Amino acid sequence: MRVIYVDIDTLRPDHMGCYGYNRDTTPAIDKVAEAGTVFTNYYCSDAPCLPSRAALISGMFGIHNGAVGHGGTAADMRLYGEERGFKNPCDMNNFVNIFRKAGMKTASVSTFPERHSSYWFNAGFHETYNVGGSGNESGELVLPEALGWLDRNMHDENWFLHVHFWDPHTPYRAPAAFGNPFADTPLDTWITPEIFAEHLQHPGPHGANEINMFNDDTDPRYPRHPGKISDMEGLRGLFDGYDCGIRYADSLVGQIFDKLRENGIYEDTAIIISSDHGENMGEWGIYAEHATADHATCNIPMIIKWPGGMKGHVDKELHYNVDLAPTVAELLQVPAAKNWDGASYAQTIQTGDTAGRESLVISQCAHVCQRSARFGDWIYVRTYHDGFHLFDDEMLYNIKEDRHEQLDVKDKYPEVCMQGAKIILDWHDAMMMTSRYAVDPLWTVMREGGPSHARGELEAFLVRLEATGRAEGARRLREKYAAQEAEAVSIND
Repeated sequence: MRVIYVDIDTLRPDHMGCYGYNRDTTPAIDKVAEAGTVFTNYYCSDAPCLPSRAALISGMFGIHNGAVGHGGTAADMRLYGEERGFKNPCDMNNFVNIFRKAGMKTASVSTFPERHSSYWFNAGFHETYNVGGSGNESGELVLPEALGWLDRNMHDENWFLHVHFWDPHTPYRAPAAFGNPFADTPLDTWITPEIFAEHLQHPGPHGANEINMFNDDTDPRYPRHPGKISDMEGLRGLFDGYDCGIRYADSLVGQIFDKLRENGIYEDTAIIISSDHGENMGEWGIYAEHATADHATCNIPMIIKWPGGMKGHVDKELHYNVDLAPTVAELLQVPAAKNWDGASYAQTIQTGDTAGRESLVISQCAHVCQRSARFGDWIYVRTYHDGFHLFDDEMLYNIKEDRHEQLDVKDKYPEVCMQGAKIILDWHDAMMMTSRYAVDPLWTVMREGGPSHARGELEAFLVRLEATGRAEGARRLREKYAAQEAEAVSIND
């Protein structure tokens, strides 16, 4: 069995042709989709980069593996504890070791472990290739390593290759020589001039005025990634930069698929295409970041072409990224690990039968601290730390009618909010009852000062808000966080 996992960072499904996007961003991937199964309601359980891949590789939600943030205690996997034997059971039972147990050679071309000091990601790989860019490289540095590995190994019978491209990730960095394939393609966007005018008043980081989180600095190395956007033409430029990153990654991935075809092994090679998370592109007034526990950030593509499996099939059921481990294990006839949180949907790939979940709980603890329930047509969001965006403590959106989450309808549907809150509560209780640890890592993040991307910047940011015509937002942020600080002091006293 030969398997390739194409891991394209920060890839929104709705910016891909096979998911209905109007721009031709993914012609090579679309051909794979025609020969396999496309999952439309697939979500990372924990966002963004580090927590998502921790969940994927461990097969466990962040509340179990402990890695839910980008800094502090909760940016590391938890120690197994006194019951650990000669080898760590979590590493030995991870996603990569499924292929090892199936008798396959394993290799990864990725700089993710270096970027996040997350070397647990490499557990189970026979070979790892790091081009040294720490996630800031363009794909032309990654592709030769992948093609070289295939030249050396493709005719072997049993292997698994993971190839990771960062090109759609901020800063948008497709090489200048790639040009702009979308220069003559209209931007079909939900963001009207009126909506954009509202976004210009957004008081939180990564708004239109501060694409670079807390300021509008622009790096001259990345002209496709502006420090701010001031008008609809600038909005188009930002979307073009993101879409060019996707199309550029697709052009590189296409060369991998072409090599398989040229050597007569494409049909018999399983191909998995996915991402770690999506991207806020205007949702909640946030641009060019993966900063929330919502549909925009946590909905990810999943395309699986499996020899003997379904072709041209679309699955609309709810799934997590942690479901991939038990699914692949079943397909390869490897026993599932007892510590996994996922549920197999192998039957969907093989026969098209549904195997989805009734609801999901998705989390974010790097830019904000949020947990959300995704069920039916709804996403219900609870916010514990808003990352300076002035989010309400709870929000409710109808994803079917309002995919870009513009209309919070919590006041209109209190009974749906109760349902979402109960899903989160029941999930939390079940997770803690089956945890080896006494503390939910979300609360570890909160106790250490909040999400790592929202620490130590507030006062300077408030001054900037006041200087750029958003004094009301600055006032509200001051009131909110002064009150929270006073409450924390009172509790500690």
